[in-house]
Amino acid sequence: MEQRQLGRTGLRVSRIGLGTLTWGRDTDEHDAADLLKVFWDAGGTLVDTADVYGDGQAEYVLGQLIEGLVPRRDLVIATKAGSVPDPDRRFDGSRGHLLAALDASLQRLGTDHVDLWQLHAFDLYTPLEETLQALDLAVSSGRARYAGVSNLCGWQLAKAATWQLAAPGLRTRLASAQLEYSLLQRGVEREVLPAALDLGIGLLPSSPLGRGVLTGKYRHGTPPDSRGASEHLAPFVAPYLDEAASRIVDAVTTAADGLATTPLQVALAWVRDRPGVAAPIIGARNALQLTAALSVETLSLPDEICQALDDVSAPVHRYPDQDWSTL
Repeated sequence: MEQRQLGRTGLRVSRIGLGTLTWGRDTDEHDAADLLKVFWDAGGTLVDTADVYGDGQAEYVLGQLIEGLVPRRDLVIATKAGSVPDPDRRFDGSRGHLLAALDASLQRLGTDHVDLWQLHAFDLYTPLEETLQALDLAVSSGRARYAGVSNLCGWQLAKAATWQLAAPGLRTRLASAQLEYSLLQRGVEREVLPAALDLGIGLLPSSPLGRGVLTGKYRHGTPPDSRGASEHLAPFVAPYLDEAASRIVDAVTTAADGLATTPLQVALAWVRDRPGVAAPIIGARNALQLTAALSVETLSLPDEICQALDDVSAPVHRYPDQDWSTL
């Protein structure tokens, strides 16, 4: 698999990443082992997790598979911290919480460092400088090699990156930003993507298949074994089952038919090759699904197909969005 630079850093990652959202909950250790082995055999290196996935079980399962199945040195392990199971305060970006969470992640993962440590979300109640100091301490102590963020909007990303450049004593620069990005969700193109491109921050799209909807599996109903039929994941899929999404899925299917490939491959290739994207993060339920997704490595979409998909999925850009004056 092709390797790409992550932003303006020396870190190289596979241009497809493996997500672990369901590990330790819907995906047991045996299925996880199959997924990791298929991913590694295909040349994949970037494995993305978080301390709250499966209440920590995703990290634990990954840690059990390192070395015994895949050498630690062959993986770029990315995890996140900052989300908390508190209905009154969903995010905690305080230095104390973040550094304690990192230590706990390292213990579950069975490693002395993570390659990329990401702030899971912006905490409005903690001074930004304190949060950035935690990222800096993690890198300077060797517990993390690089730092990134997740789910930040445009002004938050720009503020964090600018503060790092200007604040005395902060040496760590943001390497990445992870946000949802697909043909069904192009909101990042309004402000986040222009900011990331300007600042040299690599984008790691999550849910690049539109929460599974872009594969076409929901065109004629909800399959009983799909996430849309799952009690706790159905609300996650539901927003993309409307008429607007259906038109986009139809266009992806038409493109796939014309290219003699699958809607999954078309949708994934589209987001993989967008400007600023380092690696989409895919989550597969089994090795068969993952193998199908990884076969996108040989696919490059023709310009006319990309343009047609751009047109049918174009987000609304209005004042004062980027390039509003050209509309």
